Amino acid sequence: MNTLLLQPSDVLFFRDGRPMNASLAGHGAAWPMPNVISAALHAALHRAGLDGVHQHQQGARGTYVENARRDRRFGSLVTAGPFPVSPGGRWYFPRPLDLLDETLRPALLPEQSMDWRSTSSLPEPLRYAVSRRKMPGGGTRPTNVAIKGASAKPWLSGDAFAAYLGENNRPLTKGEAINDQDFCDAEHSIGIGIDPITGTAGQGEAEGQFYTAHYLRLRDQWQLGVGAKASDKDFGRHGGDLVKALFQDTGNRIIIGGQQRSCTAECRPNTIPLLPGGRTSGFHERGGKYLVKWVLLSPAVWPEIRPESKDGRNMNKHPGGWLPSWINSANGDVLLRHRTGNIWRDYSGGKARRVAEVDLPIVAQLVAAIVPKPVVVTGYAMADETNEIESEQNGGAQSTHLAVPAGAVYYFEANSAPDAQKLAAALNWHGASEGGGIKNRRSTLLGEKGFGLGVCGTWDFFNGGQ
Repeated sequence: MNTLLLQPSDVLFFRDGRPMNASLAGHGAAWPMPNVISAALHAALHRAGLDGVHQHQQGARGTYVENARRDRRFGSLVTAGPFPVSPGGRWYFPRPLDLLDETLRPALLPEQSMDWRSTSSLPEPLRYAVSRRKMPGGGTRPTNVAIKGASAKPWLSGDAFAAYLGENNRPLTKGEAINDQDFCDAEHSIGIGIDPITGTAGQGEAEGQFYTAHYLRLRDQWQLGVGAKASDKDFGRHGGDLVKALFQDTGNRIIIGGQQRSCTAECRPNTIPLLPGGRTSGFHERGGKYLVKWVLLSPAVWPEIRPESKDGRNMNKHPGGWLPSWINSANGDVLLRHRTGNIWRDYSGGKARRVAEVDLPIVAQLVAAIVPKPVVVTGYAMADETNEIESEQNGGAQSTHLAVPAGAVYYFEANSAPDAQKLAAALNWHGASEGGGIKNRRSTLLGEKGFGLGVCGTWDFFNGGQ
């Protein structure tokens, strides 16, 4: 993995798939989603003209287009981020949603004193609602989302995040929590529509058309922190790392987002982004259960799974949405496996599948969650004339997904201490290690683009508002 620090040369523009004309501004000033950075690096690799790279055949999961050319490149690219980085090099991450004030003490905790399933609309498979310790005036109430109007700032520094995971329930110090306005501003502009055929303004289809746009301007010396790697088995330089070759051989500038806005890039090869490390052991035990919580550092996409696939195969139905695809929707059981030892590909069934020396179940259940409203993941792309797949050929607005935002918290009960450790190894972005590399991306879609990164901590039950 390489760490990239991106410094914008001017304002940045991140258009999504929504219309942009008249008073519709296109939401271009939002903090970029992980797929934006991935797309920028993909485009940069294509523009760089690197020779001797591996070319993939069109298709996925062992199903390939018949007689298709091997013209797909850079499929090994994986990214993480972006995250705000201060002039002093401090990284910031989305605040966990169980924090509601200017301390690192969780204000929202699962409540077990009532039978929530029979007395509330708590969705399956959750067992506990989440209660706030103290409301204004001293009262308490259950909730499944962050309280509007909370005073907590939306970004935590890496040090503060580590203290939160370590249960250091101290007040935040200056600079450990920030608002968006502390590192960026939104600027507004009016432009003239451009005719897509002639590339000129005010003519053809664009005659008389105006649009409004919002742009993101980072404050002086603030940067976007990104992790990126693209290992290529056929590339003979830089140890087969295409990202390292991109910035050391072709320059230190990269176009990010729309309207050809550029950033200078500082590439730190073979370094892991300064993400907070999750807990790997020492989880609280209550009533014979070991309590593990998982906090998202980046959004995650869990689509609905229908009972039958497009090609007629039977599938395990799943509602998706806020509920991870690796959770049994009926009883909350964790469906992930604990795999260790050598892993190889088995082709005995006609299709490749990964087989591990040790493959054990993880006995744990999802019992509570704090999940806010979803964020929209979409984008806009130019037509790809070289693509033989018609559905991807026309460009325009891309597929829209609803993602669980970063900061969402999921609470688990594991049946034993080893099961809790196995669950943490499956959910922490760094696995069972102390941060030796990005091993887990628990988003069903877009994981290679940095979705589904998370860290584990421990939790306790609500005890009457104390």
